[in-house]
Amino acid sequence: MTDFITIDGRLGEGGGQILRSSLALSAITGRPFTIEHIRAKRRKPGLLRQHLTAVRAAATIANAELEGDALGSGSLRFCPGAIEHGEHRFAVGSAGSAMLVLQTVLWPLLVTPGRSTLVLEGGTHNPMAPPFEFITRAFLPLMRRLGVVADARLEQAGFYPAGGGRVVVELEGGHPIAGLSLDARGAVLERRAEALIANLPGRIGKRELACVRDELGWSRDEGAVVELRGRGPGNALCLSVTCEALTEVVTAFGSKGVAAEEVARRAVAQLRAWLDAGVPVGEHLADQLLIPMALAASASWGRGEPSSFVTLEPSDHTRTNAAIIGRFVPASFAFEAIGEGRFRVSL
Repeated sequence: MTDFITIDGRLGEGGGQILRSSLALSAITGRPFTIEHIRAKRRKPGLLRQHLTAVRAAATIANAELEGDALGSGSLRFCPGAIEHGEHRFAVGSAGSAMLVLQTVLWPLLVTPGRSTLVLEGGTHNPMAPPFEFITRAFLPLMRRLGVVADARLEQAGFYPAGGGRVVVELEGGHPIAGLSLDARGAVLERRAEALIANLPGRIGKRELACVRDELGWSRDEGAVVELRGRGPGNALCLSVTCEALTEVVTAFGSKGVAAEEVARRAVAQLRAWLDAGVPVGEHLADQLLIPMALAASASWGRGEPSSFVTLEPSDHTRTNAAIIGRFVPASFAFEAIGEGRFRVSL
């Protein structure tokens, strides 16, 4: 039997990404692993519901043997078998992010021939995870250009703390993944501000959009209040900028006691940081691109092509993810400063 890879969950930023990337890459490569000190640097370490759901989802699609899959567990042993497509339902059972569960199982299914339909239930709009709109507007369109066949639709929003969201993802695996080259974003083609509202007065969204117009000079036609069906109340402001090369999406979340104008200013500040840097890839998308870059470089799962992109200064989250990927596949990422606040990430 292949020796187990040993992962220390205290590495780098010490969060859940270490576990999710390990699960995905273990399933892809067939290399078993053990992890200790899961989420050791978080306020509540160990497996929370969304992490436990991700573990069991990965075990389901990879027919894996598990030890340590319990709420609060700080260690896990994962021994994968053959990846199996089909219809799967994975429910977090809280407002924990269903999008992070998707992040765990997506790549193992995409590199294996077959079709799958995934029903993911839980949080769809969570401040600590990419929201549904980021996945469908920024991430998946770019992945489709690399040969990925996958679509997602939102059937019900799940805002914190009520959760109850439902997303359906349909995908077809087995298509070799192409390398990517993103050095410039190109001309701006479209700008869009959407104030997402669930079970709250629409005037909240209108105030957010008014602030965006004041701060960024966008027109009324570039904004809309979008009412979502959801179990509980929720609000998020999504700002999207579509360029020739890709779309960037930033999101700020409303919460009790925080003025609508403050929510808008938080979103505007995120977008301005990206706009002012003149880079194509934002901080959060940078995290998402590392695994497909590693797969694209392999003749087994991709086209054997190199990849690179220009981004803001990589976060500890991104650097930690790169280190974990290198434990499972022969991938060595380079982070090169190319100007003030600008970096090229290459493989």
